[in-house]
Parts: sequence; C-alpha cells; structure tokens
Amino acid sequence: MRKPELAAAIAERAELSKDKANDVLNVVLDEITNSVAKGDAVTLVGFGTFQKKNRSARTGKNPQTGAPIQIPASSTVGFKPGKALKDSVN
Repeated sequence: MRKPELAAAIAERAELSKDKANDVLNVVLDEITNSVAKGDAVTLVGFGTFQKKNRSARTGKNPQTGAPIQIPASSTVGFKPGKALKDSVN
C-alpha cells in the first residue's frame, strides 16, 4: 500500500473527503518526522515505536575495487513493532 491508497482508506473509514484524509495523514507523518528528528521517541500503543538511532563510524569495503573505505557516523530511524501489530502479522 502506498501513501495515496492509505489516504483513500482513511477517507473511507473515517467518512472524510480524500483531500482532508490526505491532509491528516501528512500532519501525522510530519509530526512523527519532526519528533524523531529532535531525538524523541514516538510510541503508538499497539502499533510500535519510532526512534532515532545512531550508527558509529566504521570501516567498509568498496564493492567494485575491494579497497577499504571509512564510513562516517550517521543517524537513522528505528522501528520496533508493538505487541498488537506483531500478533496481527503472526
């Protein structure tokens, strides 16, 4: 499912217009993005938790030449599914 399909499903289930559902979805995603970017964890009970994770610098390998390269430290987003989501998938 892609974002437009998700917005359409929200519109149908919440009896909203597709434009309004798309606006709501954008606001939710923006708030999650902003919170995680600040370093705050976002927990949606039963669904899961989004949080910022740090990767330390490490040595890697250039796949074309095999030469060692330094990979700089970076940040990424981690997601830990909640119990209800895990149970529904299994």
